[in-house]
Amino acid sequence: MSARIDHTITSGTFSLDGQTFEVDNNVWVIGDDEECVVIDAPHDVDAILDVVAGRRVAAIVCTHAHDDHVRVAPALRERTGAPIMLHPGDRPVWELTHPGVEWDIDLADGDHLRFGGADLEVIHTPGHAPGAVCLHAADLGCVFSGDTLFNGGPGATGRSFSDADLIKDSIRSRLLVLPDETVVHTGHGEDTTIGAERGNLG
Repeated sequence: MSARIDHTITSGTFSLDGQTFEVDNNVWVIGDDEECVVIDAPHDVDAILDVVAGRRVAAIVCTHAHDDHVRVAPALRERTGAPIMLHPGDRPVWELTHPGVEWDIDLADGDHLRFGGADLEVIHTPGHAPGAVCLHAADLGCVFSGDTLFNGGPGATGRSFSDADLIKDSIRSRLLVLPDETVVHTGHGEDTTIGAERGNLG
């Protein structure tokens, strides 16, 4: 059974460096009729479970550890029994939101997560956060970019743990090598494509 992509938007806040902002986050659920993975767990467990629709959640995969992407990850783990997966480079960011709470499985560059008929390749793309990753689903013709690449260019780098030069290097060397027609499913806002973003690195 082939995998499909389901999607919802949840609303809440993002807080870092003493400032808080209202945000809308994309949540992506990839899998077949029996099993799925959830990419990011921002604000609302019930809204995520509505998209899961009774399937077994095989993993909660975090693109990075900013609070608006992981806030309800432990609660979602408790509800589903699914392990939380995060790149260890984001430990200092994770601990801002979940001190004393551990995730379950370290993500590493080049890992392949095979669940629910999908194959997601982990691509380490530091810059927005030190442990930021993107997830390339070649069979589905898309990449889940978290906050590394948006419709219009790179993710923000004006806060703690971020690096503007590094995010551009990550995008250039790890994402722009993908085919132009690859759809980019972002952490916030509208989809784009790799081809459309080639001129937007600045």
